[in-house]
Amino acid sequence: MLVSRLARVVALALPVALAVAGCSSDVNPMKAAFLTAGYGPKETAAPDFVAGSRKADAGFMPVGESAPKTFRARNSEGLKALQAELEGARSRNEARGRAADGAAKATGQGLAPAQ
Repeated sequence: MLVSRLARVVALALPVALAVAGCSSDVNPMKAAFLTAGYGPKETAAPDFVAGSRKADAGFMPVGESAPKTFRARNSEGLKALQAELEGARSRNEARGRAADGAAKATGQGLAPAQ
């Protein structure tokens, strides 16, 4: 009785397992048979510019992790130049804001509020 029950379970599970394995691209006997017969995509080597731009020991970084970042501290001249650049951008933005405010007031002078 136990052997017949086990045989039924295996007989039912084996086709399901083969069907699921057939859907997988890495365990597909039909695909393997066609590739060994010469059909299917041909393996191509990476172009020289791709092979030259990759490091030999570069592995794949896991998904969801950021690459390690390196920061260099600015020297005093770089810091002063950055501050001057930011001050110039702020003064330009303030001037644009005043110009837009003046244009809006001049446009809306003759208009009456909606009632």
